[in-house]
Amino acid sequence: MQELVINASKTPDGYSASCDLMPGWVVAYNGDFEGFENYVRESVEFYVDCARADGEDFPQLLADPDLRFSYRFDIQSLLNHYQKIFSLAAMQSITGINQRQLWHYSAGRSKPRPKQAAKIVTALNRLGKELVSLSV
Repeated sequence: MQELVINASKTPDGYSASCDLMPGWVVAYNGDFEGFENYVRESVEFYVDCARADGEDFPQLLADPDLRFSYRFDIQSLLNHYQKIFSLAAMQSITGINQRQLWHYSAGRSKPRPKQAAKIVTALNRLGKELVSLSV
């Protein structure tokens, strides 16, 4: 199974996306993430259909019926999304990065260095794995 990486951002009312393999392809969706995922898949299928109809080349990866989509969110979008779930104090506890710096990242006042961004993503992934492993 092949994987297509979608660059995604959270918007005030939904999500937006682009993909490095499809120059000029951009989508915006108002609604929840599940609806966004469906919208992205339909849009990629439409992109392939149009390319075929016009006789244009496109990455063959896009025609794979078992193609798996992976979403890469920017740090600002991740933090803004999770601030609705966790306070900055909780995010500090999870990531080890102080609240003031996290606020600067979420407000777009500064961008984290790659090492800091990786630290945030790793911490959120670790939390997700912990939550999935819980049984009741």
